[in-house]
Amino acid sequence: MCGICGLVGDNDPALLDRMLNRLVHRGPDEEGTHHSIGVAFGVRRLRVIDPTGGRQPVRNETGSVWAVMNGEIYNYRELREELIQKGHRFQSRCDTEVLVHLYEEEGPEAVYRLRGMFAYAIWDREQDLVLLVRDRLGIKPLYYAVQPGKAGAAQRVLFSSELPSLLEGLPHWTIRPQAIADFLSLLYVPGPDTIVEGVYQLRPGEALKIVRGRLEFWRYYRPAKEAGNQVETPQGDQRAQFLSALRNSVQAHLVSDVPLGLFLSGGLDSASILACMREAIPGSIKTFSLGYDAPEDQSFNELKAARLLATHFGTDHTEAILRPDAVSLLPRVVAGMGEPFADSSAIPTYLVSEVARQSVTVALSGIGGDELFGGYPRYLGLRTAAHYASLPVGVRSWIASRAVSCLSDGAGGHEVRGRIKRFLLDGHRPLGEQYLRWTTFQPDGWDAPLFADGLRSAVSDDSARHRVRELFQKWPSSDPSDRAMGVDLQTYLPDDLLRMGDRMSMVHSLELRVPFCDHHLLAFACSLPASTKFQGWKLKGFMRSSLQGMLPASIISAKKRGFMLPLARWLREDLREMSQDLLSDEAIRRRGYVNPAYVQWLLAEHHSGRRNFTDQLYALMVLELWHGQVAQSVSSYPMGVGAA
Repeated sequence: MCGICGLVGDNDPALLDRMLNRLVHRGPDEEGTHHSIGVAFGVRRLRVIDPTGGRQPVRNETGSVWAVMNGEIYNYRELREELIQKGHRFQSRCDTEVLVHLYEEEGPEAVYRLRGMFAYAIWDREQDLVLLVRDRLGIKPLYYAVQPGKAGAAQRVLFSSELPSLLEGLPHWTIRPQAIADFLSLLYVPGPDTIVEGVYQLRPGEALKIVRGRLEFWRYYRPAKEAGNQVETPQGDQRAQFLSALRNSVQAHLVSDVPLGLFLSGGLDSASILACMREAIPGSIKTFSLGYDAPEDQSFNELKAARLLATHFGTDHTEAILRPDAVSLLPRVVAGMGEPFADSSAIPTYLVSEVARQSVTVALSGIGGDELFGGYPRYLGLRTAAHYASLPVGVRSWIASRAVSCLSDGAGGHEVRGRIKRFLLDGHRPLGEQYLRWTTFQPDGWDAPLFADGLRSAVSDDSARHRVRELFQKWPSSDPSDRAMGVDLQTYLPDDLLRMGDRMSMVHSLELRVPFCDHHLLAFACSLPASTKFQGWKLKGFMRSSLQGMLPASIISAKKRGFMLPLARWLREDLREMSQDLLSDEAIRRRGYVNPAYVQWLLAEHHSGRRNFTDQLYALMVLELWHGQVAQSVSSYPMGVGAA
């Protein structure tokens, strides 16, 4: 695992050094650079494969092809042996060196041969070509910006693993107003755009060729293509195929030359990974869990289930009890993300990564299992909504009006009461619109303008929402829950969960691996119709049935729990003063994004306990904290929409 960066169309050693300095946490073990005419590559390395060798950048035998990579290629050993048979000579036993030789054989199409998580850059001197590539599902990040050349020169392209590093090359940058609106709606800024004007991410499954200053984008992988291959097969065959694909993926993700462990939540996904790890590893397995000791927070606790699994599989288990100084913790989490991001699961992910890094360099996680095999209640909600739609729309509209006053929001929108209320409120809408409203965070009950005048005139309220609608309609299935999972595979998974997992682990120099995001396992999951995934009208019904005999019965039958924390209570107690300071009238007016009266309404309703506005308040606090950090770290900050 590493942090990579570079310049194309320029060679500025001082700038490359500044970019690398912002990536030290991603690669604390060593630094490498390569400079050529019009090209500069840099890398900060975390030693995982071939710790004593494997220095980056790597090159071919003649020095005509160079590469830097962030991530892991899990099938590198097989590819290496194949390339040796073809006459290629290797200087190390690391996976990155496979890239340059495979590129020599197959060109940019070499990416099709790779199994893993990766973002890499290749410089082909003879072709005068730079190739930037991001893995199929967007596990590893890659940001880029294009700048006009000076005095008629070719344009310059900057790239980096993280946004703060890339901004070292943009002394005068501005915030993109639409990103603010999207962030407040989704809790993250959806790719390929970013919070900064002119800075983008490569899409999952996308490559960028830069030839003599000309840019050519190439989408080499789309998950929707896998969904067109759904077939009904006997259940016994499906179970065998699933277990084979899962075991194969976990086995591949165990390739490591340094200590390795597992985030163990007690849920079905991490439990199934642990079962496969135990089949492959006869010795010690290190597992890590996070819990809460306050009596009022026990509904968020998964320690009991994690302990059961640790005992059942005989792991070397570490528990971290969350007793945070929340006021000092939040700025560290915001700084670690490097950009506005308000999924509060980042907080426990940050803390469990910090604990795990004390004894391992690599950890596996169950991220992706819900999107592949139907783990969110909203998926079953859509299947139910399809039946509910048989009622006349007038009846459903009347029920929605009654639900506003008769039902509470629930804790963070995750309790049964909250889900029922949202279902009834939106039950008169088209299915795609219902799903959109269930996954966005603009609350009902506020009838005045939400955005301040300046921002409102600069944005479209419907930008991010339009993309979700489009993806929902285009997914190749008529089943609404299939379509919802397809949307999440292309939005929520890469832009929220994988982004969070990467940043919160790498801020502690910990490599996080996600076996459920293996493209072979995804292909199998997409072959299953939704009716199979929700066998017995249960979340992950097929997966639960398939894991019978591999896991304790109590784990298989347990209800779905997210990686949650008692943030609603914190905002009323521990973080109450901080929230009032960050979101004071003066601060909100100075920022100029939202209506100050709206923010005071959120605070009053939440602090009183009448409504639960955890997500909305946390998003605004994150935005203000991020602005404060940016103002301190950027010497020439432009005054404009939302400038600090």
